Amino acid sequence: VKSRESLLDTEKALLEKLAMCPCIGYSNPKICYSSPQSPFWRLNGLSEEDVNSIMARTVCAKSAFELWGHGRTHIELRTSLLKYPTENMSPFLQKDSTYKINVYTFNKTLEFEDRIKKIDAMEYLSFEGRVNLRNPKHIFCLLEDYGTDPNDIPDEPLYIYFGRWIADGQRELIRSHSVKNRHFIGNTSMDAGLSFIMANHARVKAYDLVYDPFVGTGSLLVACSHFGAYVCGTDIDYNTIHGIGKASRKNQKWRGPDENIRANLRQYGSEKLYVDVLVSDASKPIWRDGVLFDAIITDPPYGIRESTRRTGSQKDSVNSVKPSEDYVGDSHVPVSMAYHLSDIFTDLLNFSAHHLVIGGRLVYWLPIYRPEYCEEMVPLNACLRLVSNCEQTLSSHTSRRLITMEKIKEPEVDALAHLSDPHFSPYQGHNAFREKYFSGISKRTLTGKEETNKMATNGGE
Repeated sequence: VKSRESLLDTEKALLEKLAMCPCIGYSNPKICYSSPQSPFWRLNGLSEEDVNSIMARTVCAKSAFELWGHGRTHIELRTSLLKYPTENMSPFLQKDSTYKINVYTFNKTLEFEDRIKKIDAMEYLSFEGRVNLRNPKHIFCLLEDYGTDPNDIPDEPLYIYFGRWIADGQRELIRSHSVKNRHFIGNTSMDAGLSFIMANHARVKAYDLVYDPFVGTGSLLVACSHFGAYVCGTDIDYNTIHGIGKASRKNQKWRGPDENIRANLRQYGSEKLYVDVLVSDASKPIWRDGVLFDAIITDPPYGIRESTRRTGSQKDSVNSVKPSEDYVGDSHVPVSMAYHLSDIFTDLLNFSAHHLVIGGRLVYWLPIYRPEYCEEMVPLNACLRLVSNCEQTLSSHTSRRLITMEKIKEPEVDALAHLSDPHFSPYQGHNAFREKYFSGISKRTLTGKEETNKMATNGGE
C-alpha cells in the first residue's frame, strides 16, 4: 500500500482502516515496512477482495499493489522477483494480455529517460503480452522510496518494490468535497479528509442512522451520507442550524438565503439521506429512551474558536453568556451557561451508551495539552470499549486525539453504578484546556520578543 502522510498517527490510522470493513473476514493482518517513516506498507494475510473493499473507502492510502518482489537495491529486487512463484505471475503475463509498467518515486523526481532505463532493466521478467499505454489489461509498478527528507535526497533509493496494481484509494474525495468549494461553511467546519477518516472509523455504511450532537455546518454528515447513511444532528447555535447571521467567507458579510446543512447534502447529491437538524442543548435529554443510532460522530467545541456552552436557569446565571449580536431567534433567549469539557465528554459517552446499537461506534475528537498527556485522560464508560486513540498534532504544546469507541453492552439499571469505579470518573484537567492553549501561545510570543530584543541589543553593541 502506498500512502500519503496522514494528519493522524499513521500506524493507528491505517490499522483502523483495516478494521473498518465489516465485510472482511480476517483478524489481524501482519504489517511490515522498511522504516517507521516509510510511506510504503507491506500487508500480509489479505485477499484481493479484501484490498478492494478497503481501497473503495480509504482516503489515506493512495494505491494498493500485489507485491511480487522488493529489496534495498535493484539486485536484491531481481533476486526477490525471480523467487516469486511462477504460477502466481503467469496469469498476468500471457501472450493475449496487454500491460504497461509505471515508475513511481517518493521524494524524488526522475527524468523520463531515467524511468525508461529502469523499465528496460527489468527485461528478465517474462512479459509475453503487448504493451498498451492507454488501456492495458494489467498495470505493473516499480516503486522507489527515497526517504522523507526533501533536503537530503539520496542518489539511490532506500528501498524498492515491484508489483501488480490492484486499486487506488479515494483521495479524490478530499478534493471534490473540499470545504473551500462547499455551499455552507463555518469557522470550525471539519476538513473533508478528516471527515471521511471519522466516517471510516465509525464503519458507516448504507442505511445506517448517524447522529452528530455538535453538528455545526454538517461536515461530518456530508461524509457519512457519501457512504449511504441517513444523517441527523443537533447544535445549540440557532444561527448555524438555520443558516442565518454573519458569514464565515471572506468578502461576504451575511449568509445567503440557501446556506444551510441540507443545501450541503444537495450539493453532493445526497439530500435524500438528510433526516433533519435541530436546535438543541447536548446536555439536555430530548430523545426517547432506547437505542436509536448506528453511529455517533462529532467534534465537540474546545472553547477556542467556538465557546462551550449549555442552557441554564436564571439562578445559575453568574457565569451566563450573552447571545451573539447577530442572534435572530425568538425574543426569549435562554440563559447560556459555561459547559465544561469534562461534562461534555461525560454526557457524550453516557448518551452513546444509552442510544447506540450494540456494536455501534462513537467517534470524537479529544483536545489535549501535550506536556501533561497520559492515557488516563481519555474518558471511559463501562458500556463502551476503546477501539483506537490517534493523535493529530496542532502545535508544539497541543494536539487532539481521535477517539473511537464501540458499544459492547447496555447500561445497567442503576445509572450511577459505574461511577463507583475510579476508571470512569471524569478527568477535570480537560476544563483548563483553553487557558493552557493560550498560555502556550503567550509563551511563544514572549520568547519571540525576547529573541528580537536580544538581537536588537547585540546589533546596537
